[in-house]
Amino acid sequence: MSAVLIQGCAVATVDAAGTEYADGYVLVEDGRVAAVGAGRPDHPSARRVDGTGCLATPGLVNTHHHLYQWATRGYALQADLFTWLRELYPVWSGIDEQVVGDAAAAGLGWLALSGCTTSTDHHYVFPRGSGDLLGATVAAAGEVGLRFHPCRGSMDLGVSSGGLPPDELVEETGAALAATGDAIDRFHDPSPGAMVRIGVAPCSPFSVTPELMRESAVLARSRGVRLHTHLAETAEETEYCARTHGCSPVEYADRLGWLGPDVWLAHGVHLGPSDVQAVAASGTGIAHCPSSNGRLGAGIAPVRDLLDAGAPVGLGVDGAASQEAGQLGAELRQALLAARLRGGPTALTAREALALGTIGGARCLGRDDELGSLEPGKLADVALWRLDGLGHAGVDDPVAALVFGAPAPLALLLVGGRAVVEDGHLSTVDESGLARRARRAAGRVRQREVRV
Repeated sequence: MSAVLIQGCAVATVDAAGTEYADGYVLVEDGRVAAVGAGRPDHPSARRVDGTGCLATPGLVNTHHHLYQWATRGYALQADLFTWLRELYPVWSGIDEQVVGDAAAAGLGWLALSGCTTSTDHHYVFPRGSGDLLGATVAAAGEVGLRFHPCRGSMDLGVSSGGLPPDELVEETGAALAATGDAIDRFHDPSPGAMVRIGVAPCSPFSVTPELMRESAVLARSRGVRLHTHLAETAEETEYCARTHGCSPVEYADRLGWLGPDVWLAHGVHLGPSDVQAVAASGTGIAHCPSSNGRLGAGIAPVRDLLDAGAPVGLGVDGAASQEAGQLGAELRQALLAARLRGGPTALTAREALALGTIGGARCLGRDDELGSLEPGKLADVALWRLDGLGHAGVDDPVAALVFGAPAPLALLLVGGRAVVEDGHLSTVDESGLARRARRAAGRVRQREVRV
C-alpha cells in the first residue's frame, strides 16, 4: 500500500489534548497514520495531496443505522415511533436479499460521501424465505469500502404476546440466538484493523422477550462481541416499560445485564438523572441520533448531562426511513443545535460535536485505540473536507466552519489509507449505479406491498 502525504491543510486531530494545526500534514503509511504535525515535510515516495483550503479530521463513525430502510424512505411522514413502526412493519415484510443489498450499498455510499469511514448497521427484520440479509449488508460494505460493524438484530415478542411487531415478523427465541451465533462465526473479525466486526442486537423492550435479552448478553460475552439495542427512545416506550416491567427502560436493561462497557444503546432520549448516572457509571455508550429523534418527534437526548457524567456518546444517522437525509456529516450540526435547544448556547461546542462524531463513536464501538483520532499508529481513516467554497467563506475557524456551516464536500476520504472518495465523488463504486439500485429496491418493495 503506497504512502499518502496530505499537506497544507488545517488539522483537527481530536486527540485527548485537542491538538490542532493551522498549516499541517497527515502522513499515511501501510494503512495507518505514520505522522501528523505542523509544516510541510518531504516524503519523495508518497502520493502528495494538496490540502490547501481544507480541514483534515478523523473519519466519522456512525454508531446506529438500519441500512435496509433506504428502500422505504418517505413513509409515515407525520407519525410518532409506534405509529411509524405499525405502518412500516408490513412494508418491511417484503424485503429480501436483493432489496437489502441494493439499499445497503446506496446507504453506505451516501454515508461515505458525508465523511463516514466506519458504520454500524442494526438489522432485525428477517422475513421467512428472504435470503441472506446480513450477508448482503456485509457484501455491500466491502463493495463501497467502509469499515463495518453490522449488528445481528432479532425480535421474538409479537403482537399476540403483548409486543408491537406483527407475529409473522418475529423469530422463535432459540432460532434467533442460533442465527446470531452463526453470524458471529461467519463474519466477526477480532483482529487489529478489522474491516468487519459483529454485534449482538435484540431490537427493543417492546419487540423482544426478557429471555432473548438475557441470553443474547450471555452469548455476546461468551464470544467477545459487543451488545447493542434501542433504549429510552420515546415517552411511549417509557410508559410501556413502566406498565409491563414496573421500571424505567434503563432499570429494565440493568436487570437483564444490559449495562456495561461492552454495550452501547441507541437514542437514550428519555433518561432521568439517575439513568444518566447508571449509564455513565457502567461505561455504557449512547448512540445519539438527533435528526431521527426530531423527525419522529421523540425528543432531545441529554447529551450534555451524559458527557459531564463521563458516558461515551457517539452519533448515529439511524435508518433512512426515519432520517431521509442519511448523512453523517450533517449530524455534527444537528447534534450541536439539538443540544442548544435543550440546554442553551453553551450546551455543546463545535469541537465537542466533532468529538461525538469521531472519538465518541469509536468509544461506543470499543475501538478508540484504533479509530476516532489522528495519531501515529492509528488506522488511516481520514476525512479531508473542502472549506474554501462559498458555503464556508468568511468563517476563519475551520472546525466551526465544518460544524456550523453547510455540509462540506470531501476532497478525500481514506479508509485504512485507501481512497473511497476523491474530489467529492466515490472512487470505489459508481454513484449512478447506486442510485439505480436504490430505485430498484424501493420499487421492488412497493410492488410487493401492492400485491399484498
